[in-house]
Amino acid sequence: MKLTLIMSLSILIAFSGLISFADNYSVHNPKDGISDLNSYEKILFIVDLSNSMNDYIGNRTKIDIAVNTLASITSRLNPNIKTGLRVYGHKFSFNPIFGCKASELVAPLRENNTANINSTLARMNAVGWTPITKSLKDAVNIDFAGIVGQKRIILLTDGGETCDESPCDYAIKLVQSRDDIKIDVIAFAINDPDADAQLKCTAVATSGNIYRANTATDLAKSLEQALNVTTDVQGTVIMKQH
Repeated sequence: MKLTLIMSLSILIAFSGLISFADNYSVHNPKDGISDLNSYEKILFIVDLSNSMNDYIGNRTKIDIAVNTLASITSRLNPNIKTGLRVYGHKFSFNPIFGCKASELVAPLRENNTANINSTLARMNAVGWTPITKSLKDAVNIDFAGIVGQKRIILLTDGGETCDESPCDYAIKLVQSRDDIKIDVIAFAINDPDADAQLKCTAVATSGNIYRANTATDLAKSLEQALNVTTDVQGTVIMKQH
């Protein structure tokens, strides 16, 4: 009887310890390519194709760095994650009335979509304006229409809004009626404090993050952090982010 009681207590203690361990850690399968925290999200990339993306960092243009880095990092995403791509600034116009309407969903959200996203982006040119707010509005109202569950926008931009709107104001209004959308911002080689503050507000208002990248290496790290991609080649116990 005493032996049975001791064994029962040992099992209970071990089980309690296992629960505590599982609460603080998650086991990742290398086939997943992305953490369990993000596995049910729908991820829409919004990429800046304004003319300033043709500026150089070292001997490469920003758009060249962005296209190649995005392709490298997203190739490690779980193919079951629904992803999509919206771009802005891809149509040239001297007239802001037209330039500020240049935002387009070029790869609708679906599973196993990263190859399509990257090949589509590689064919596009950076020539226009920076209608960030319109892009966010269209993403929420059109691209995510009818899609249930948690959704995330990852905005990659090298500047702030150049049209007569404020993405910060829009994000503040958005969270008053929606709690299923988060906006992460990757600020790529932005030296304008006002633009940086505007973009930080856009992310923080929706409980998102802002990542600041000034080089190709920074951009890769920012995307890895935003997507929570693991490069482990074996199943590994990785501490959850809180």
